[in-house]
Amino acid sequence: MTLASILFMMVILASLFISVRVDLTQDKRFTLSESTLQLLSEVDSTIHVEVLLSGDLPADYKKLSIAVKDILDEFNVHAHHLIKVEFKKPANDLNDDSLKVQLYDSLAKMGVPFEKIESEDGADRSTSQLIAPAAIIRYQKNQFPIVIDLRSSKKIYQQYNVINDQPKEDIEATRNAAEALLENKFIVAIDKLIRKTIPTIAYTVGNGEPTGLTVNDLGESLRNDYRLGVFDLKQAYPDASVIQTLLIVKPTQPFSEEDQLKLDQYVMNGGNIIWFIDKLYAELDSLKRAEGQYTAFDRNLGLDELLFKYGVRINSDLLQDLNCSKIPLVVGKNPDGSVRMQRLPWPYYPFLSARTPNPISQNIDRVLPIFPSSIDTVMAKGIRKTILLASDTNSRRISSPAIVSLASVQSEEDLYSFNKSYVPVAVMLEGKFSSLFANRLPQTVIDSVQRNTGKAFLPNAIKEGKQIVVADADIVTNEISNTTGPMPMGMIPMENYRFANREFLLNSVDYLSSDKQLFESRNKTVVLRLLDKEKVKAQKAIWQFLNVLVPVLIVMLIGVLFQSWRKKSYSL
Repeated sequence: MTLASILFMMVILASLFISVRVDLTQDKRFTLSESTLQLLSEVDSTIHVEVLLSGDLPADYKKLSIAVKDILDEFNVHAHHLIKVEFKKPANDLNDDSLKVQLYDSLAKMGVPFEKIESEDGADRSTSQLIAPAAIIRYQKNQFPIVIDLRSSKKIYQQYNVINDQPKEDIEATRNAAEALLENKFIVAIDKLIRKTIPTIAYTVGNGEPTGLTVNDLGESLRNDYRLGVFDLKQAYPDASVIQTLLIVKPTQPFSEEDQLKLDQYVMNGGNIIWFIDKLYAELDSLKRAEGQYTAFDRNLGLDELLFKYGVRINSDLLQDLNCSKIPLVVGKNPDGSVRMQRLPWPYYPFLSARTPNPISQNIDRVLPIFPSSIDTVMAKGIRKTILLASDTNSRRISSPAIVSLASVQSEEDLYSFNKSYVPVAVMLEGKFSSLFANRLPQTVIDSVQRNTGKAFLPNAIKEGKQIVVADADIVTNEISNTTGPMPMGMIPMENYRFANREFLLNSVDYLSSDKQLFESRNKTVVLRLLDKEKVKAQKAIWQFLNVLVPVLIVMLIGVLFQSWRKKSYSL
């Protein structure tokens, strides 16, 4: 046996015990983040993953399915091979239609999304198929499984004119965005399954916050992943050692100085707050009652000084943008006398998105606000500020008292006033906050803080905290349909589209409530390298020849040369 053969056998034997994986892609699409690797190393029991995106799929979903397999294979290597993956098409083994319906119904109740795909089959025929772009992760028998929607909530559109054109989705780019999010989606789900403690989230009441069906989706979205409770600010001081994050949603009554002190000391003790604030009173119902026009006024919530101390200012204005949603309006009457409705652009509902990389709104679809205000960041020592959501490039701000009118854009001159870009609506604050009440409270109040909380008054935060301030509360409330009841947040009547409001809320709560840095994987980008379709069409025959016939000709040529060599070598 030659030395080369011995070395070859040694390499084969070593490969059975040593696993070496090298990511040679330019965008490092197969390289996992450090936080992901750390969490996978903590997996100590079998995790079962059932991928429903399987079978005969369209090309774009087939590519996504392959990407799911690749990321789970990579996870399995670092999780001590405790991740068991099965690709299974729903109802594939069932012949009974009634059983299929029952299975689909049970999966839908679990949260599995379904999508009907229409494809052309010949000149005059088309076929449709029902696919489930989802994965189900199971850990222990007493735990409810987690369903992952493998699609991206971020839909990417081709270039279009915001005034005259209808947006057209770029399917390939949208699926590519879904691939970039796979690591984050799977690792966040695994973290929720194996974590030892569940964070407590408190919905704050006491200042006119909604508690009815308008926050139904908010509660449904949070209750499965967190300990969700209601905290009455009028009754006690919130305890940061128990409550990881406070949600303050659409207060309508002023905060007293005592209310502000309670929130301030909660922050000083390490608590986190997400503020969804409507500074101005502006509602579509008021516009309907006012027959087309009314004045939006300041609610005077008394939070300006507190938020200013933390590093932001919610302005007394309304933000508009030409890149906006549409609402149904009466535009006349039909010949039979019935009312004629038409969906028209409504600049008071501007589309919001991330304009800079950040761990919360990066790689999610557009968020839909309702009568938002703008936010300015102000100087606050030691506080880092990140713009999470901002408007598009055709914005304007209407200062209070702001006139809300159905005819807010009447002429070409009005269009020219939309000359601002990327106006902030949501800001994240991180750092060690300073108390608004430092050196300004009498001793009796300081003593009452000690008496009510069992802790001394703190002029500065004991550790770094996080806050998110959003200048629109209706991002996380939901409409109520007269026929179907509460709608999902991010949807409005007669708009058959769900915006990414829920994803923004969940990402915000996850980021503030988790002590792990799993969100660094949200910033991953997968570069989409598309072929030139015109060249592909023009050079189709050439490339078919090169890919099909040339390899065959090469093999035949090698065979002829080999036979010629044999005859020459062994001829007498």
